Amino acid sequence: MAQSTTAAGTLPRTRLNLSAYGERIAGYTILAAVAAWLAINFIDNPQQFMTASVIGISNGALYALIALGYSLVYGIIELINFAHGDLFMLGTLFSAMIVGAAFSLFNEQVAMGPLGWAIFAATLLLAAAFCASINVTIEFLAYRRLRHAPKLAPLITAVGMSFILQFIGLKWNGSGQKSKPSVLPQGYIDLGGVRIYTSFFVVLAVVVPVLVLMTWIVTKTRAGKAMRATAQDPDAARLMGVNVNRIISFTFAMGGALAGVAGLMYEQVVTTTRYDLGLQLGLIAFTAAVLGGIGSLPGAVLGGVLIGLIQGLNEGVKYGAGQRWTQSVVFSILILMLVFRPAGLLGKATREKV
Repeated sequence: MAQSTTAAGTLPRTRLNLSAYGERIAGYTILAAVAAWLAINFIDNPQQFMTASVIGISNGALYALIALGYSLVYGIIELINFAHGDLFMLGTLFSAMIVGAAFSLFNEQVAMGPLGWAIFAATLLLAAAFCASINVTIEFLAYRRLRHAPKLAPLITAVGMSFILQFIGLKWNGSGQKSKPSVLPQGYIDLGGVRIYTSFFVVLAVVVPVLVLMTWIVTKTRAGKAMRATAQDPDAARLMGVNVNRIISFTFAMGGALAGVAGLMYEQVVTTTRYDLGLQLGLIAFTAAVLGGIGSLPGAVLGGVLIGLIQGLNEGVKYGAGQRWTQSVVFSILILMLVFRPAGLLGKATREKV
């Protein structure tokens, strides 16, 4: 009897080990297939592979800026702010308006000179302040009263705010895509057949310091400590003298500022605007946040860069699926990643408190 009981007790554990072993084999097989695909494309045309990678990193840096806004808000109040993508869209329209006004005012090509860089810097600050103020207003009017409501209520409210911002963009920009001026220098550098566009250096010169600054604020400053305390336990933070409402508003301001910076960079690099731009890029950025680990700032950056690379390689190499299949490829990779690592690449598995 003792032997049969022991055997019966070890059977579920054996099945569990076999299941985990099978998942591990499947994961390694997928990674090997991806590595083989990358190697084949690199060997076939190294210059094309590296050019696509550079473009992917540039796009991924912009996705990381938007994804950080999702992660910041979710990390504090566990709200998926679906209006964030449309806030980014308004940032592109506002940036285009400021740069267009500068072109009309000076009536000359302001790029490639000190005047162009001054306009760029001023627009960067104005776009960040513009989107930050909108985000804080949205939090105060739409989200604050629903903070203790069932999670479905603020989620539906966020979707509603997304439609409102999209309607504002439609009235502002019109229903079609419009070309806008850019003050950034044009052209590219050829390094051994690899084209590195000038805008790539500008994107990195802006995005990297902004990401470092935001990480420093969250991890090293007093406001960042209050943010982390609020995320861990709002009631305990309130008892310790933290103004929870102010900290949450500050978090929304940071997320909005990131959306404004991303809006300017996108408008200057791509030089087009659309009223429905936030739907597509917001969804990609949200996917990046989930891939890296929702609520993790380094995870949002890692997810954004990875998705940018996936997109760039899929569209730019010889044996890629092509632009029409980019969304399918990105979300297929996301699904596979969440199957094997549900918390994301840098996320931590958590349990619901009862």
